[in-house]
Amino acid sequence: MSKADLTRQLIIEKTATIFNKKGFAGTSLSDITNATGLTKGSIYGNFENKEEVALAVFKHNAGELWKKKENWISGYSDAKSKLTALIDFYRKNWRELFENGGCPVMNAATDADDVMPLMKERVKKTVENWVNNVAKILEEGIEQNTFKPTINTVEYSRLFIMMIEGGILFSKITDKPDSLYLVLDRVEKIIENEILI
Repeated sequence: MSKADLTRQLIIEKTATIFNKKGFAGTSLSDITNATGLTKGSIYGNFENKEEVALAVFKHNAGELWKKKENWISGYSDAKSKLTALIDFYRKNWRELFENGGCPVMNAATDADDVMPLMKERVKKTVENWVNNVAKILEEGIEQNTFKPTINTVEYSRLFIMMIEGGILFSKITDKPDSLYLVLDRVEKIIENEILI
């Protein structure tokens, strides 16, 4: 990595939690310089503007969350175990997620809606990839004769993601995981009652 690449990475990593907690509008240049120890000139020597920093930070935050989820389910070969592991990921990691400001995808979506079209587009693509990946697990379950062949994999994928994100939102607001646990329990019941053969 070049010195410029290392500096960009430092800026991204040092401001990742700040942007996730405060959002684009709430994160000031002073927040960025204080977190990185760099001057305004160094920041803007590596990024065109604050929006470019925010886009890079979102990519980093969403990527880190995705890697953690992928690592969590990577040890499982059957679709039911992968879905169970995904639910378990949220049960076991909610505290870390909350301490870092919550779900970076949801935070960026609410922050960017109607204000930052580039961010909104990146968030949309991230959500579409998430839906496709969960749908792929459901399709694997159909191929493995574990899940009903008549299920609409994309609809269930979207439903699960919407439910989990809503549970994260309510739990973040109340500072308790109860709402998230309620949603995760419901997702498990849907899998048992509507998806499994």
